[in-house]
Amino acid sequence: MKFAAFALFLLMAVSALAADVTGKWKSNFKSPDGNEMEITFNLKQDGETLGGTAEGPMGEMKITEGSVKGDAVSFTVETDQFKVVHKGTVSGDEMKLKVEIGDQSFDMTAKKI
Repeated sequence: MKFAAFALFLLMAVSALAADVTGKWKSNFKSPDGNEMEITFNLKQDGETLGGTAEGPMGEMKITEGSVKGDAVSFTVETDQFKVVHKGTVSGDEMKLKVEIGDQSFDMTAKKI
């Protein structure tokens, strides 16, 4: 019984350490082709599941395949033309992401607003 109580306490402690990314995040960055861009992520977290939208030059796009595990975050933004995979970490009000579009990748930092 003591082990079960300890395991439950440990699980609750780990859950409390998980990042909460719900809200608006803005990123200004240079794309692989050199263009300055701005993207706003409207994120909604439900436990380890992450969803929402991304707003940028192509309009509003749905966020899919999202997850948050501890400080690790990942999600995908898809359009008819391409799929953009975002993976990274969250620390406070800053999210550092590695972004992959096909065979190209670049780093992006988003800040909570």
